Amino acid sequence: MLLNHLADRRILFFGGKGGVGKTTLASATASALARTGKTVLLVSTDPAHNLGHLWDRQVGSGLVHLAPGITGTEVDPGTTAAAHLSAVSATVKGMMPEHLHREVERYFDLARASPGTHEAAMLERISEIATTGLESHDVIIFDTAPTGHTIRLLDLPRLMTAWTEGLLSRRTKTERFADALKGLEPRSRGGSQGEARTGGRGSAPRSAQESRDARIRSILEARQALFHRMHGLLTDADLTAFVVVLTAERLPVLESVALHGELTQTGLDVAALAVNRRSPTDQGEFLAQRHAAEADHLASLQSQLPEVPVEEVPLLGGEMTGPAAVQRFAELLG
Repeated sequence: MLLNHLADRRILFFGGKGGVGKTTLASATASALARTGKTVLLVSTDPAHNLGHLWDRQVGSGLVHLAPGITGTEVDPGTTAAAHLSAVSATVKGMMPEHLHREVERYFDLARASPGTHEAAMLERISEIATTGLESHDVIIFDTAPTGHTIRLLDLPRLMTAWTEGLLSRRTKTERFADALKGLEPRSRGGSQGEARTGGRGSAPRSAQESRDARIRSILEARQALFHRMHGLLTDADLTAFVVVLTAERLPVLESVALHGELTQTGLDVAALAVNRRSPTDQGEFLAQRHAAEADHLASLQSQLPEVPVEEVPLLGGEMTGPAAVQRFAELLG
């Protein structure tokens, strides 16, 4: 059963093609884990949030009680990006002369529509949730956006770490070059070369440029540490696992195989393939035929990914709404 493949993992990602039931499987897993006594933080990062509809609760950016042992929250990309840009803008303006503040604001207004802005902001928010959430919860479950968004997001820690390290390396070279230029400055009369640079014996206050450089380096180092920590969490197979959710149809199977390849290349461990809404064989000829067609697609899936466990979740009648329905669904997961 699905839960057997997730034992002792503390960070779980549920992802796959849109409309295959990621939110349902993520919520049911949260319910099943909570029944064992674990505390679970259930996080939706999908712009089309379904968490509130499923649990029949109003869920937003705050923490909401969903069921005993389960807390839920939604991370909205637009709101998260706006807050991120506002904070960065304030920091940059604090390092710039006042007459340049209007230019800074204009730059960040343009940045709101730039490619990657939402993903970078979401990454920082998810990193914060992952690192701080583990202090107060036994398990964190992320209900992610459809496949393409998820792949870009989960690969960002690696890309952003390399990008930040590059910036820090260039800043180090720039600072060394500036120090070398200072060493070429002519000595002032009656004082040493060091006195000419500092304005006399003893340490002098930093220049405005030096203060800005130090502040920029501090920010870059903090971001580097955050991305490095998140990359470490994502690639720790003892701590983190990804569950690919799909239905037994041609396109979801093809997309799931591609998603598996992208995730393993990123360094994530794919713990299982959860085949949702599997048709029964004893409910009439139509569903029996559908079950047979689904079997062909699953045979293709298993031939391409023989090393990944496949768990089938049956198609249920009725609407999946409310904690009681989620709990009934959770009982199918083992």
